[in-house]
Amino acid sequence: MDDWFKDWFDEDYLALYANRDESEAELAVATSLRLAPELATGAVLDLACGAGRHLDWLRRTNPMAFGLDLSPSLLRAAPVRLRGHLLRGDMRHLPIKAGSLSGICLWFTPFGYFSDSNNRALLHRLASLLQPGGAMLMDYLNAAYLRENLVLEDVEEHSGMLVRSRRSLEGKRIIKRMNIEYLDSGATREVVESVRVYEPQELTSLAAEAGLKLRLVCGDYSGTVFRPDSPRWLAFFDHP
Repeated sequence: MDDWFKDWFDEDYLALYANRDESEAELAVATSLRLAPELATGAVLDLACGAGRHLDWLRRTNPMAFGLDLSPSLLRAAPVRLRGHLLRGDMRHLPIKAGSLSGICLWFTPFGYFSDSNNRALLHRLASLLQPGGAMLMDYLNAAYLRENLVLEDVEEHSGMLVRSRRSLEGKRIIKRMNIEYLDSGATREVVESVRVYEPQELTSLAAEAGLKLRLVCGDYSGTVFRPDSPRWLAFFDHP
């Protein structure tokens, strides 16, 4: 399942998720800057930045922040003001010099796409990019909350598409299978999303193996204390 994302983050994805909450992104960035002021200065990478929803807010404080994403469709959809601050690339092969970053942000669950070995290798690579004293933010799903609140099936209509979604926990991955029907033509498309579900303690251990030290964890974008029923797992790590 390591390459499922290569066929998905395109114009259909943009249409289905066109109403991403800008105020949520603003709050997430403001909270991150408050809890990890290292992200406010120096070269900071927004990894898997998509169309730059979070990067746009981050750059209002830190003009050296930049983004990287694999999808040309999402990068083309970024605001014009972000052009020149975006790279296209695969996060498994980052074209960035070791020790050159003061911070790394992984907003909105861009971690867990790959196999365990590749996820572990990614964390080691990210740690190597940070300067001593640098910080990394990981915005990830809360496994316990996901299991308790998983919606198995739903049907929605977006932008001329009827989307039938089925979700399941298969082993240690959350799988979302979507059947997209284009209402004007009747044509259909099958899409899969797959993310490895890590428990909080697993993520902390993986980060420690990579040389990162946990600073604190929040349970939502306003920075409240993490609880078992928190919707998110926002962890801030230090690079000693």
